[in-house]
Amino acid sequence: MVRKEVPNYVKIHDTLKEEVGASIWQIGQRLPSERDLAERFGVSRMTARQAITALVEEGILDRRVGSGTYVASRRVREKMRGTTSFTDIIKAQGKEPSSEVLSYTRTLPNDVECEKLNISKNDFIIRMERIRYADKVPICFEVASIPYELVKSFDKKSITSNFFKTLEESGYEISRSEQIVSAKKVSTEVADYLKIRVGSAILGVTQVSYFSDETAFEYVLSQYVGDRFEFYLER
Repeated sequence: MVRKEVPNYVKIHDTLKEEVGASIWQIGQRLPSERDLAERFGVSRMTARQAITALVEEGILDRRVGSGTYVASRRVREKMRGTTSFTDIIKAQGKEPSSEVLSYTRTLPNDVECEKLNISKNDFIIRMERIRYADKVPICFEVASIPYELVKSFDKKSITSNFFKTLEESGYEISRSEQIVSAKKVSTEVADYLKIRVGSAILGVTQVSYFSDETAFEYVLSQYVGDRFEFYLER
């Protein structure tokens, strides 16, 4: 049997991937230009571009318009089992979590919030919008809805900084979350928050979290940057 020759762009892809894995190229480091890579490997710029594009699509490299191509930071990973706060997920991966609160209001719920939180239209909620970061890199934009009666005795900081920890320290037993994940394209407004291009792929996540008595205590709509965050299943 005649063995097919491996395409040049695949060879370049594999070499660069190995070099990133061996930390020859560090996270955040800018790679040589396509012209320089083409000269290094003795190929055309188009072939070098094919290899770079494949690595960008895999999340190994990050192409920044007008700046160049960089080694991407490792994606934040969330195990789709049990209930874990964003803060704990980020800390568990050796990163520093932070948030920017864009809005925080006491208001009446819409129909979906009533359904998800099992409350009436006359029950107030706290609705907050915020950007979540890992090592100061924006990971997601989220809108969280929480029954006001649950948190009326808490101060704003304890809710916006680490809500799950606040609940547990107050004696509540957090049990589980239901999540629905879907692929979407980012809007202009959210793209600006997350510092990505309009129309980029994002992961849309709808999550409802429950106490051990099956009371829903939080409904969250999140939009994660596709190449900075990933979910994985464990059985």
